[in-house]
Amino acid sequence: MAEEMTKATASAVEECEAARTQILGEIRKVIVGQQRVVDELLSALFSDGHCLLVGVPGLAKTLLVSTLARVLDLEFNRIQFTPDLMPSDITGTEILEEDRTTGRREFKFVHGPIFANLILADEINRTPPKTQAALLQAMQEKEVTAAGQTFPLERPFFVLATQNPIELEGTYPLPEAQLDRFMFNIPVEYPEEQEEVQIVTQTTGPAEAEVRTVLTGEDILRIQKTVRRIPASEHVVGYAVQIARATRPDSSTLPFVKDWVSWGAGPRASQYMILGAKTRAVLNGNLTPSAADVRAVAPSVLRHRVMTNFTAEAEGIKVEQLIDRVLAEVPEPKKA
Repeated sequence: MAEEMTKATASAVEECEAARTQILGEIRKVIVGQQRVVDELLSALFSDGHCLLVGVPGLAKTLLVSTLARVLDLEFNRIQFTPDLMPSDITGTEILEEDRTTGRREFKFVHGPIFANLILADEINRTPPKTQAALLQAMQEKEVTAAGQTFPLERPFFVLATQNPIELEGTYPLPEAQLDRFMFNIPVEYPEEQEEVQIVTQTTGPAEAEVRTVLTGEDILRIQKTVRRIPASEHVVGYAVQIARATRPDSSTLPFVKDWVSWGAGPRASQYMILGAKTRAVLNGNLTPSAADVRAVAPSVLRHRVMTNFTAEAEGIKVEQLIDRVLAEVPEPKKA
């Protein structure tokens, strides 16, 4: 029985690896470079998590998300967050509807744009906290409560929120507790020079790339189950927990953490590091995650969960530098 389960898991992992190859092939028809960003988006999607994309305008964040939706045959909605956006503009609202035959009037709930598989929450920090909370509640609960009723959201349900890091006037930064709802915080960087040449050439010509669908929602749900099913060894789980604990000033043995960190990562960071490591392993054709997989996903898991203090800010210490030092100094546990 155990051998049959191993064979079934190996077959499922092969299917996942093939799916990743197909997805990347289609996305590359439209998106130049950004390999790390695409890989982390797929890892979050197949882990049943959500992503926060942080980058300046013009880096094709919206194009990447819409292309991903076309490749995955998912219902896609973009919500442009603005200061006047109301919670009902996201979740939906009740309208009074009259039956023309009977003349009877009754309230009917009209679904908002949150009722889709893939949501792009564009510039989420431009809308007030009350509206942000409406989206974040749906992300956490996978359902919407309105007019005294609860409406489940169709699975898979994947939210990609974007933030512009250079325009802070008139914005509402997400509180730390709400940032914790996102599995990954992914920085989107400027392209390399040769990539930028290719982007300009490709986007100013007459040809338009045709993207084909390679996965359905059911395929994604099956891959998410495969990710949950593969085992993570005790020493790999222990490694993720040690990394998360090392970022907490009250429990860390690292002096620089006590000096420069006001708040560290909670247990959800350990969970997401293991889920992300499992997904990374599966998408690369491996049957179990390694410590290297944990290290690869750790920066994006920790980036928005480790808060620096005033001393760090005064000394110009960035959170990315702290995370790199934590990963360098936390030893990998030995295998049992």
